Amino acid sequence: MASHPPSTNRETTPLLPSLHHDVHPHGEGESHRTGFHPLPFLRILYHSSCKASQYVNVLWPVVLVAITLQFLPGLDTWKFVTAYIAVIPCANLLGFAGQEFARKMPKVLGILVEVGFGGLVEGVLFLVLVVKSTTTGDEGGGGDLIPIIQAAILGSILTNLLLCLGLCFFVGGLRQTSQKFHAIVSEVGTGLLLVAAFGLLIPSAFYSALKSEAVEGVQSFGLGVRGHEFTREGLKADVLHVSRATAMALIVAFGLYIWFQAMSQHSIFDEVIEMDEHRDADRLADGERPKFTMTETVVALGVSLALVTLLLVWLVDEIEHVVELGVPDQFLGLILLPLVEKAAEHLTAIDEAWDGVINVALYHCLAPSIQTALLNGPFVVLVGWVLGKPMDLNFEIFMIGLLVLSILVVGNFLRDGESNWLEGALLVIVYVIIAIACWYYPNPDVATSNSLKGSVVNVPMTIETFAQLQKMLDQYHGGSLLA
Repeated sequence: MASHPPSTNRETTPLLPSLHHDVHPHGEGESHRTGFHPLPFLRILYHSSCKASQYVNVLWPVVLVAITLQFLPGLDTWKFVTAYIAVIPCANLLGFAGQEFARKMPKVLGILVEVGFGGLVEGVLFLVLVVKSTTTGDEGGGGDLIPIIQAAILGSILTNLLLCLGLCFFVGGLRQTSQKFHAIVSEVGTGLLLVAAFGLLIPSAFYSALKSEAVEGVQSFGLGVRGHEFTREGLKADVLHVSRATAMALIVAFGLYIWFQAMSQHSIFDEVIEMDEHRDADRLADGERPKFTMTETVVALGVSLALVTLLLVWLVDEIEHVVELGVPDQFLGLILLPLVEKAAEHLTAIDEAWDGVINVALYHCLAPSIQTALLNGPFVVLVGWVLGKPMDLNFEIFMIGLLVLSILVVGNFLRDGESNWLEGALLVIVYVIIAIACWYYPNPDVATSNSLKGSVVNVPMTIETFAQLQKMLDQYHGGSLLA
């Protein structure tokens, strides 16, 4: 445990370097070169940040295959598979470029920037899904993808909390009997996740509490339901309003979280990160490794972001075909999509845990989950609002239950301030159990425990019956039926 900093009411050390003193990048981020050099750029890119990331780079030929297949007719399944695999090396490059950019920043600011770049893949995925999603009456698009977006929001959080954190604890525990981490990282992280879970739960609980009191509004034949004003259509609108207001509140919470780390308490986080740096097993080798120049970093960020966006657009285009093959919506959103868009962050965190940098590894597990719950998820709700898409936070109760229970389990493991391989293995097992349950969970058109779709009853009617019913209604309005 690091010693507590002196008691003070405000930070005295600025986060950003003073313009009158050191304006140069930190030593570990200095490349001693300027401009763009193709051969050194490719060499540094190939070696990447660790062995695991280097192995991922062998998948770059799949990117060329995925691009080529897009110009050929048919082959929908292969287009999805190749685009899915091709996202991994592109996301790995984006994560590595984010690391190189972060090295040229002060410690806390650098890690915030790194996590932010890691969340770009997820943000792009959510935006592509909501733009491609169609509602009743829309033409084109990729069908109603809102259930997949909702599952992907929760799946991204669960993947980081259970799979990534579990693997970090397990891998780190194989090298050391136990690893101790600073309380400020775990307590702030789990506290914010509980707040996020509360915010995400509210729209779902709101609908569950009121759905039995609402009735379906009947507008056919000019006859409306006047005796019961609380209709399901009104409830749907209320859920949208609650979701949008909740989304704005969660984004404010994310802003406070960033301010707390970057301005209010950044010296404590600086101390924790510096403590980890000194016990990094690869500290010397990492310091000698060649690094990108700032120009090369910007080029890598631009290329990787463009490729990721393009591949995700193609990936979303093929989702309907994959679902038709029998892959459940919830499994696709909760498991498959988060695995690929979080691959780079997971590799980075696991490598840090292996090297003994457990506080930074823990941060790379908790911070992306917080960013998803407080920023990316709420932001896509507001984007849907602007685009006229009914994107809300009304999740299936089963999914919300998984999220809340997972946060409680992780919080219990973080409470003692240390980890071991057994705790990591147990978290991975919990994730596997969730994946199995999601595979057998019905699609939204069947599973309507918390969906507005299940309230509609379709009654088949012949033309003759329709004409007779219309005649009766005309007589009713004319008063003859009461004579």
